[in-house]
Amino acid sequence: MSQPWAPERVISEKKAGPMIEKQFPQLQPAHVKVLGEGFDNSVFLVNNQYVFRFPRREIAANLIQTENRLLPVIEPLLPIAIPNPKFQGIPVEVYPWPFGGYEILPGKTPARLTKEQRLQSVGPLALFLRMLHDFPVTEAQELQVPYDQLERMNIIKRMPMLTSNIEKAKLKGLIEQNALDLLKSFLSTIGKPLEDDTKTLVHGDLHIRNMLVDEDGRISAVIDWGDTHIGHPAVDLSIAYSFLPAEGREQFFTLYGDVPHEVKKVARFKAIYSILVLLLYGEDLQDQDLVDECRSTLLLALED
Repeated sequence: MSQPWAPERVISEKKAGPMIEKQFPQLQPAHVKVLGEGFDNSVFLVNNQYVFRFPRREIAANLIQTENRLLPVIEPLLPIAIPNPKFQGIPVEVYPWPFGGYEILPGKTPARLTKEQRLQSVGPLALFLRMLHDFPVTEAQELQVPYDQLERMNIIKRMPMLTSNIEKAKLKGLIEQNALDLLKSFLSTIGKPLEDDTKTLVHGDLHIRNMLVDEDGRISAVIDWGDTHIGHPAVDLSIAYSFLPAEGREQFFTLYGDVPHEVKKVARFKAIYSILVLLLYGEDLQDQDLVDECRSTLLLALED
């Protein structure tokens, strides 16, 4: 039985090319090639200059419209590059949903970075998230950014799902015993829901596959804003555990601002949860690079 995230191409290069050329004649002739397949979108590189994202399901179509409203507003405010939708496509007979394109951003997906390379991103990430989370919620509401409807930070609800994913990864031989021991120790400290009800504008899905780094391994861009919403900042602060070494976290939280211990614990939980989802996703796609990266970042997240 296929996994729910198994690729099911909704649109191919042959369909995407004519749609792009018709709606954006300035891009003719459009040379289109697959750049990636995500949970929600098919992604294409156009003329080696632009990235176009086509939703694969209806919920993703609604999310891309949120991006098209929000990103042009916040892009000038943030210290790290983010997509700025330049092309906003409309549904046509052969494709039922809106789509969007932006200039390709500099960098590559993080892989096999040393701790020293990761530490370069402590300051940039802390400042980026502080400025993003400081964006007025009232303005986000005016831009029709939704509130969290998935209970992303309900750790009691998500504990069974995480436990199930840990067991799946264990059976597939994807987690070593030392990591399992550390997981058991950390999860034993989770006993009650998050009581802090802070609400900010958040990216909502900040992890290694939604970041780009430069040649030196320093963060250069944050991509894929399909999960952006008004919710608890811990959902983004999880990056302090899923990307940064333990040595950099004190500086990260000093630069970001005061974060209660309870919130840090939930952020670590979210980091572990996301890594396990990505780990199984990578194994399902037989993407060994992603599997290897998730196994190493899981150990990072469990470091004190």
